[in-house]
Amino acid sequence: MSRKAYAVSAEMAGRGRASLHGDTALQGDAAQHGDAGSLSQTTSSSATASPNAASIGTGPQTLSGLTSSKAADAQAVETTGRTSGPVANSLPRLSKRTIFAMTFGFFGINMAFSLQSSQMGRIFQTIGADPTKLGLFFILPPLAGMVVQPLIGKYSDMTWSNRFGRRMPYLIAAAPIAALVMVLLPNAGSFGFGYASVAALAFGAVAILFMDLSSNICMQPFKMIIGDMVNEEQKDMAWSWQQSFSNLGGVLATVLPFVLTAFGVANVAAAGEVPLSVRLAFYIGAAILLLTSLYTVLSVKEYDPDHYARYHHIKPKTHDSSPSLWSLLKKAPRAFWEVSFVQLFNWFAFQYLWTYATGAIAENVWHTTDTASAGYQAAGTWYGILTCVQSLAAVIWGFLVLSKTSADKRKFWFRIGLASGALGFFGVFFIHNQFL
Repeated sequence: MSRKAYAVSAEMAGRGRASLHGDTALQGDAAQHGDAGSLSQTTSSSATASPNAASIGTGPQTLSGLTSSKAADAQAVETTGRTSGPVANSLPRLSKRTIFAMTFGFFGINMAFSLQSSQMGRIFQTIGADPTKLGLFFILPPLAGMVVQPLIGKYSDMTWSNRFGRRMPYLIAAAPIAALVMVLLPNAGSFGFGYASVAALAFGAVAILFMDLSSNICMQPFKMIIGDMVNEEQKDMAWSWQQSFSNLGGVLATVLPFVLTAFGVANVAAAGEVPLSVRLAFYIGAAILLLTSLYTVLSVKEYDPDHYARYHHIKPKTHDSSPSLWSLLKKAPRAFWEVSFVQLFNWFAFQYLWTYATGAIAENVWHTTDTASAGYQAAGTWYGILTCVQSLAAVIWGFLVLSKTSADKRKFWFRIGLASGALGFFGVFFIHNQFL
């Protein structure tokens, strides 16, 4: 499984073919954070031109590439609001450099999400959270994602800045906040609040809430840019690049504490404080998120509303008024509800993994529950390595199995993947060797 329930629901709803490869390869990236953004993309009028994504853009383009027939389609828009022909859009071909600028930012975004999912349980238990109460902290990120992602998709459709564009203002506002909170979160135990104090835990809870809110806001423009600006011929390449950068960011994030420890950075700290190896990993992740977002903001120029409307064969004022979220829910296609129902149970299990894996490994392998001990912190670092293995396994599964699977066999291999995951969860209780 993977992070993109978004790709699955949008692809199934828009084209009738689920992007299960993308869903598997992006495991742990976004679905665990309440990725409901696909609804507004699937059912809104703007989604007609790009059923498997959202939108944002690059590089000033002209309409010289429109043929006379496409111009006729555009003329039809003036009276109907959308063309009736088979052409989904008239988007021009983009350079690889432009597509790189659109997709590379996911490297930094997924570093934030992967550090969160692999280290959050370790951080909160280290600062003194009761293991039986960890769920109270872990419930905040998915709730934040469920609220923020569809709202950003909806309201960014109605946003336009002559200087910054439609989607970029959200990235400009959210990236610095996300980077700042990534610096603050691992220091929740370093401000003198006291071990297991209400102040330390409250600070951590607020920090993780804002980290997820800002990271989700950052993520939405990167999703939307492909649908806004990439034509159908190049869309598969753009999605694959985005998924690849996302996985690379996740791999780097999850191995950073292990690598830093190997280079001599302290992996233990005083009771109630997060080790320096974890704090440095978050600092590095924050810097990369900020730099990759800045690169996209400076390199990507979105189409103005008139060009956007003509390329997508919609009325120029289509986005000025948008249906309510309740209306979008009522119009959501059946595939959206089917995939959402399945994902509900999938991420129910994954939420337990992210919440309790560090403590389970520490007790089963290192035989300790003392969060200040070297054994517990070694277990936390090792869980990062296991998360990396999980991501790599998802990539391999996607390339070797799902990418070669015919449409009528996708559900079968999906069941095989679920059964394999269930066996893995059962094995946690019985396995006491870190390499197994």
